[in-house]
Amino acid sequence: MSNSSAESPIDTISSKIKTQIESDSLDEKDVESLLHEIEILKVNNETMRAKLLEASMLANSYLEETSKLKRQIEQLTTPPLFIATVMEVENKMAIIRQHGNNQEVLIKVAPHLNVEPGMRVCVNAAFSIISIITRAADVRAQIMELINSPGIDYDMIGGLDDVLKEVIESVELPLVEPELFEKIGIEPPTGVLLYGAPGTGKTLIAKAVASRAKATFIRMSGSDLVQKFVGEGARLVKDVFQMARDKSPSILFIDEIDAVGGMRTHDGTTGSAEVNRTMLQLLAEMDGFDATQNVKVIAATNRIDLLDPALLRPGRFDRIIEVPIPDERGRMEIFKIHTRKMNLADDVDIEKLAKMTEGLSGADLKVITKEAGMFVLRRRGESITMKDMLEAFEKVVAEEEESNAPHSMFV
Repeated sequence: MSNSSAESPIDTISSKIKTQIESDSLDEKDVESLLHEIEILKVNNETMRAKLLEASMLANSYLEETSKLKRQIEQLTTPPLFIATVMEVENKMAIIRQHGNNQEVLIKVAPHLNVEPGMRVCVNAAFSIISIITRAADVRAQIMELINSPGIDYDMIGGLDDVLKEVIESVELPLVEPELFEKIGIEPPTGVLLYGAPGTGKTLIAKAVASRAKATFIRMSGSDLVQKFVGEGARLVKDVFQMARDKSPSILFIDEIDAVGGMRTHDGTTGSAEVNRTMLQLLAEMDGFDATQNVKVIAATNRIDLLDPALLRPGRFDRIIEVPIPDERGRMEIFKIHTRKMNLADDVDIEKLAKMTEGLSGADLKVITKEAGMFVLRRRGESITMKDMLEAFEKVVAEEEESNAPHSMFV
């Protein structure tokens, strides 16, 4: 291609002007016309550049959209993978069982895959292992774990020194100092059952032990294990216990265990059979616990008389500990714990309060101190007086008597 064909219109006009100037054949009118033509060409050139840039951007967006559509088409046309469980492995040969139809197949494992019995894998239509996937876990089991430490210490629990001593020996020491049991030659207890009236501090004890033992604290209620559909409760029990093993050292706290651990009965309904099935899974999981593992089970109930004898036998709950209503000394300690950050007046007599609150639980005493603080807040006072404490006591006792009184259907 010649140089003239590669020149732009502006260059052509410029060379033309130069030639005419050299030959003295260009007048003033022609110069003005040519300069005007040059300006027009410059504007057109910039316009074309802008259009070219816009066209380039559109082309890039179309390319991205085309790539996205190609990926979607590829994804939609890719054959599905099937879930299988590895049953046995030997010399890079594995027996897998496909989920759904329970078909077992003997396959050769690729050298780069390290599979073990019990793993879940993805296989294609030719039963070749494509990838290893994680173990299935119920999301309801995962949210039962408390990520942060409960933040409860033994000095926040009053009047339960003997109970705390037994729980520490059964739960904390095996996690913190397992060598003590090895030296003596005994196996540490696998589980502890706390029973007693509501509000006596059973949950508080479990949280305090978890904080001191620096262990993962997993809390669930017995009612959480009773599910609507058949088999869901048993699977949830299995997943929770497996999570406790995976996150050891851990403490698994089952509150209100009587909701799922009651005496086995069958009234012919699906619900009754499902509760029994869930409890059987709970018994099996507790039997499967090794005493040397860093997993301890603590359960709590208000109605130990309703529990199934199979749940109470040694080997499942080795220690059954009663958490009693606090005595006078215990009530005094509880009052001191709940009022140590309060601004008390000089006339507040903790000893007198401890004597007059006989039969009340630790939770009741906590409510009394809170109510006394609310009385001060209402009158915009600065300190809690004995009068506030007595009024709070009368209010709590009156509410408790009202809640315990039998209600008639007819007024």
